[in-house]
Amino acid sequence: MASNRRSEITTSSLSNGMLAVHIHCPRSAVEICGICIKAGSRNELSSEHGLAHFVEHTLFKGTSKRRSSHIINRMEAVGGELNAYTTKEETVVYSIFPSGNLSRAAELIGDLCANSCFPDSELDKEREVVADEIDSYLDTPSEAIYDDFEDVIFAGSSLGHNILGCKESLRNFDSKACREFVRRNYTADNMVAFYSGPRGASPVFKVLDGNFSIIRSGDSVRTDYVTPVVNAPFCIEHKIPTHQAHCLTGARVGSYLAEDRYATALLVNIMGGPGMNSLLNVEMRERRGLVYSVEAATALFSDSGLMTVYFGCDADDVERCREIVAKTFSRLCEKLTPAKLEAAKKQYLGQLVIASENRENSVLAAARSLLWRGEIIAPAVTEETIKALSSEAIIHAAEPMLSPSLLTFSPQ
Repeated sequence: MASNRRSEITTSSLSNGMLAVHIHCPRSAVEICGICIKAGSRNELSSEHGLAHFVEHTLFKGTSKRRSSHIINRMEAVGGELNAYTTKEETVVYSIFPSGNLSRAAELIGDLCANSCFPDSELDKEREVVADEIDSYLDTPSEAIYDDFEDVIFAGSSLGHNILGCKESLRNFDSKACREFVRRNYTADNMVAFYSGPRGASPVFKVLDGNFSIIRSGDSVRTDYVTPVVNAPFCIEHKIPTHQAHCLTGARVGSYLAEDRYATALLVNIMGGPGMNSLLNVEMRERRGLVYSVEAATALFSDSGLMTVYFGCDADDVERCREIVAKTFSRLCEKLTPAKLEAAKKQYLGQLVIASENRENSVLAAARSLLWRGEIIAPAVTEETIKALSSEAIIHAAEPMLSPSLLTFSPQ
């Protein structure tokens, strides 16, 4: 058992080989418990696009010992919540609940991950729910454009398809397909258990071990994880029935594990972070009134990543806005003075302090770090690394955005 006293984070390994992380919050009246699984849309076979997300939905539809109604009431009966989500590389199942109900939550989550039986009668109903989710997503171009961009920039790899899949693929997902996906991926070596709350580490790990030991150990069977090739920049326009143009410009950057990820994160925050004083917001909205919103973001995976800038504007202003984005990145590279860099670091570190107060996000981030890195980076290390970043590091991080790709959804 390894402990970091300053951040009150403790890690351990359960009897079946599953790693576990405990974050001690002694004065909290709320506990969080769950499992992070290295199984997302990237683990799907070519005939299974959308299956990881569908499995996440249908885990709650029955186990060998519980009906769907029992599952949805188990945590809600004590005022808690049962949640799950899927990304391209992970599935997370967890519960947030009043303190004193850890055994109830851990037993339920262990049952879901080990014993879900995916009854066909329930799958038929959930198919309609997911189909509605696909329709809702298609009706939101500001969200759909990110997936379409990734489809092109990661073309030819397992990262290059939508998490939701499509309605046609949904029809092929039966109980056997769901159970096979779980068999391949839901193994203890492929998971991290997590907890945040007032109970001490040793008793928590004992509860987790007692309830998650039913999840089988052994090597999981993974699909192709070949790193996507770096494709040439592209400029693509799609006509869609919308009143506004939606644009996404971006480029490949390092992975979730890359050493330059801190420089990339600081750069993104300077250019289009949540602050109203971000460079792109000032240039495009405050000074010129060209956009309602503009934001920079990263999507980092285990072996590759993206830096993107999204903006929505009038169709006639697309080229002008694109030029402003390019010039703003170029100007930053030319005029990033030591004083401006220190001010940007101070703002970003302050935002990280505020974000750390969100316990749900903090424990999920710790579990993800343990899952992929095998360790958790202490907040003090992150702070020291950001403080040490040079202007040269930020300029180097910006270089991919000097010749980015562009995807535009234009009104018909």
